[in-house]
Amino acid sequence: MVPVEQLHLSHVLQTVSALESIVLRSFGPEGGQVLFTRDTGQVMLSRNGKRILTALHLDHPLARMVVRCVWKHSTITGDGSKTFVLLLASLLRIIHATATKEPHMFQPHNSTEAAEAATARHLADRLLEFALTELDELIVLNVLPHGFCVSLDNFTAETQHNLSCQTLLVSFFRTRLGYAYCDFFRNLFCELLSHWKVKDDRPSFSIQFLNNSFPALHTQVSGVPVSCSRLIEGQVIHRDFATPCPQVRKQPLKAVVFNGYLQPKLLATQDVLELRCGDKVTEDRGIVHFSSWTERSVESIIATLQSFGVSVLLCALKQSSAVLAAATQAGMCLVECVSDEEISLFTQLSGVTPISDCWRIHPEHIATLTFCKPLLLGAHRNVHLDFHDCEERLKVKPCSLVICAPSEAQADQHACAFQDAFRMLLTALEPVCKTQTALEETIPSKKCTSLHADNISDETACRVHPHQKCVTETGCVISAGGTFEFLLHHALHQYGHSCSVSVNTSAVVPVSQLLAKALLSVPRQIYSHNLKHFLQAQTRVMALIPKQPHALCANFIHTEGPLGDGKLSSCKKGNISLKFLDLGLESVSCKYQLVLAVLQCLTNLLQTNMVLRTHTVLHTKSHDSLNAHLESSEDEDED
Repeated sequence: MVPVEQLHLSHVLQTVSALESIVLRSFGPEGGQVLFTRDTGQVMLSRNGKRILTALHLDHPLARMVVRCVWKHSTITGDGSKTFVLLLASLLRIIHATATKEPHMFQPHNSTEAAEAATARHLADRLLEFALTELDELIVLNVLPHGFCVSLDNFTAETQHNLSCQTLLVSFFRTRLGYAYCDFFRNLFCELLSHWKVKDDRPSFSIQFLNNSFPALHTQVSGVPVSCSRLIEGQVIHRDFATPCPQVRKQPLKAVVFNGYLQPKLLATQDVLELRCGDKVTEDRGIVHFSSWTERSVESIIATLQSFGVSVLLCALKQSSAVLAAATQAGMCLVECVSDEEISLFTQLSGVTPISDCWRIHPEHIATLTFCKPLLLGAHRNVHLDFHDCEERLKVKPCSLVICAPSEAQADQHACAFQDAFRMLLTALEPVCKTQTALEETIPSKKCTSLHADNISDETACRVHPHQKCVTETGCVISAGGTFEFLLHHALHQYGHSCSVSVNTSAVVPVSQLLAKALLSVPRQIYSHNLKHFLQAQTRVMALIPKQPHALCANFIHTEGPLGDGKLSSCKKGNISLKFLDLGLESVSCKYQLVLAVLQCLTNLLQTNMVLRTHTVLHTKSHDSLNAHLESSEDEDED
C-alpha cells in the first residue's frame, strides 16, 4: 500500500518558509556568502540563490517543486531567485491569514481545512488572472513614468545613458559578488561586450550570442587573484596538443575540424565479425591486412591535408596512435576531444564546416588562422588560436574571457554571475507590453478583480485619446532599493480602493490588495537592519507620485515626427538624477516577469492536495534530475 500524505495550507506555508529562512541569509546588499560542504569534501561558496537552493538535499516534494520553479525562472531571467522565494512566502502567509479568517468565503465545505484549501486555491487563481490581464497596464501607467530607458549601443561611451546602463550592471554584480569586485567585473563585462558587438546590428544579437556561447568563451582559473581576470584575443580551446607543437610556425596557418575518426575502425557499434578457417580465409579479409590498410588510408588522408597546406587538426573524438604518429611525422598539430561548444564556436568564427567524410576534403573545410600556440592558464595547458581577417569578415573582435579567483568555488561563482548578467540584459530588453494596445478602455481595466468574482463594474479612471497608443520602450530600468515595489504597491492599493468603492461595499477586498501587501515584504527585508531606512525610502518614493488622482496620464511623453507618429511613450529618456543612480538600478521587465512567475508557482502549489510516497530509488532520481544541469557543468569544469 502506497503511503498517502494529505497536504494542508499550513504544510505548504511551512515548506516555503523553510526555504525562505535559507535564502534570507544572503538576501540584499548586506547579505553574506553561504558555504556548503558536499559529501565528497568539495566546498561551494555562493550568494546566488539558484545555486544555494539547488545544492540542498530536499526530501519534501513541495520543496523540490518550488526549487524547480526558481531554477526555471532564474535560468531565463538570470536574476530574482531569492526575491522569488521571499515573495512566494509572503503571499502564502497573506492567503493563509485570509483563508483562516473567512474559510467559507465562496461556498460551504464539510471541514474547515477543506474550506481553507478551496479558498486559497480560488485566491491564487484570481491573483494569477489579475496579473495576466491587468498588471502590465498598471506597471505602464504607474511605474514606468518614474523610470527611464538605457541604451546598449555603446558601453564604452561616457554618456548619461551608458552611465545608467553601467550602473545597472554594477547593481547586479553587487548583489552577486559583493562590493569588492562589482566595479571590476562591470568594466570587464563592458569590455567583453564592446569586443563582440556587431557593427550596425542590434545589441541584443551580441548578448544572445555571448549567452549561448559562454561555455566556450570563458576559462576559469583557480589559485590566482581576481585582479588577474582579463580578456585575451582569439579563442581558447580547453585541451592540450596531442602531438608536439613546433615553436616557430609560418603565418598564417590552415586548420580543419573532424567530427569522427581519421582511421577507420575495425569494428563499429553493432558490427559482426565473421571468423573463417581453412581454405576459405583470404588475404583481403585478414585482420592484419585490414589494419595495414587502415594505416595506409591515414597516410593518404594526411597527404591530402598536406596538399592543402593544413597544419592544425581539431578533432571531436580521441584518435588512434597511428593517426597521432602520422600527424607528428607530417609536422601537424593535433588537438583531440574538443567539446561540441568549442567546435560550434570555431566553425561560426572561421566560417568553415566540419569534415564528416575524411575522403572528401574541400576548400570550404579549411580555416585560416593567425596563430595557434599553447597557452598556460593556472595549472592547465590550453590551445590558443586566432582567426585571420575575422574583424573584417564578421565585424567583431573575437576574444575569450579568463576568470581568476583564489578557489574553484569563487571562480565558478564569478562565471555564473557573468552568464546571468547576459540573461538579465536580454530580459531587460524585452518590453513589458508585448503588443501595442489602444487605450480606448479605462485604466484600470473595465474589470475589477476582487475576492468575489461576481463583483465586476465599469468605471472611468484615466482616458487617453482613442487614436494614441501606449508603447512600452525596451530597456526600461528604475531605481533599486524597493522603488518598484513601493510604486506598484501604491498602484495596486489605489486600484483595489477604486474597485471597492465601485461595488459600494467595504466587505469586498480586491485581490490586488493581497499582492500589494506581499510586495512590501521585499523592501522590508532590504532594510531589515534599520526600520528608519525603510520608512525613509518609502517616503522618498511616495513623494514622486502626483497628488492629482489622474495625473499619471500626463507623465507620458508625446513624441512627434516620423518616429513618434502620435504615439505615447511611457518610459522617459530625459535627464537622470544622480541620486537615483547612487541607489542602483534594476530592470522593470525582470521585476514584471518575477511577479508573474511567482503567481504561477503559487497556483501550482495550492492545486496540490496529496502526496504519494513512492520508492526511494524514484525519489533519488527525481532529486538528481533537479541538479542535472548544475552537476554536468561542474563535471565539465573538472575535466
